[in-house]
Amino acid sequence: MSKGKRGNLAVFLVAAGIFLASPPCFAFSLEELLGEEKAMELRAGKRPTAAEFKNPRPILAPNHSGLKELLESIRADLEPSVMVETLYLYAKPVGAGQKWNKTQKNALFNKILQLSTLEGLQYYSASRGAMRTFYETSTVIDGPSSKKASGDPVYGEPPLELTLYARQKDLTFGDNIYQYDYHTYPDALIFVQQNLTTMTAGIIPAVRKNRLRSTVAIFDAEEYLLVYAVSMAKAAALPGLKDRISNSFANRAEAVLSWFSGQADKAFAGS
Repeated sequence: MSKGKRGNLAVFLVAAGIFLASPPCFAFSLEELLGEEKAMELRAGKRPTAAEFKNPRPILAPNHSGLKELLESIRADLEPSVMVETLYLYAKPVGAGQKWNKTQKNALFNKILQLSTLEGLQYYSASRGAMRTFYETSTVIDGPSSKKASGDPVYGEPPLELTLYARQKDLTFGDNIYQYDYHTYPDALIFVQQNLTTMTAGIIPAVRKNRLRSTVAIFDAEEYLLVYAVSMAKAAALPGLKDRISNSFANRAEAVLSWFSGQADKAFAGS
């Protein structure tokens, strides 16, 4: 269904006196979200990626007003010096349907809240030519000050907005506190990771506190879930460090997308 037809349907329902408690849940097509060229690339198994350093702007972001407003707000706040984007296509299991139902969406939301499952996540390190642990530890905590472990939360229905805090130790940027902000839309789930402590590369402060935003946006796209991942940072301007940070962000994205795929498998299997 085209956007125009969706809008006409909403107008008709209101005119007829049929008021909806919440917006109708439609699945967009890949073409609506990305355009025909990028949709074709993804269907062919390609993984579009982009890295920018000079006045970076999103170039792979899907056509979704909520996501675009969020990204523009982040850009205005950060004035990033590095941005790394990627797109990923997750094929829903056979029989999952052309749009997620309430049970599937709830299950998926709870799975992406399970930050403890990031612990032990592996990624391929090109510099080492081997697999390496991404997060050595990952724990949801009750706040950035007390840092008391609270366990992964579970919700009966996704709230419109939710904030979690996590303590995560990765082997590139050390032991840090992060804030995770979740946003729920009828057709999308989006979460944003923000560093609340300075991330260091060895002894070098690479990304100061509050200077990183990593966003993952999940869209219901008929027989697929379209996943867009982007990291933006105001990084240290030391020679060679931007490239190191960019490569690290790309590796982080690959690892998180692998994690998401496994979490989505569990969500659909149990729904």
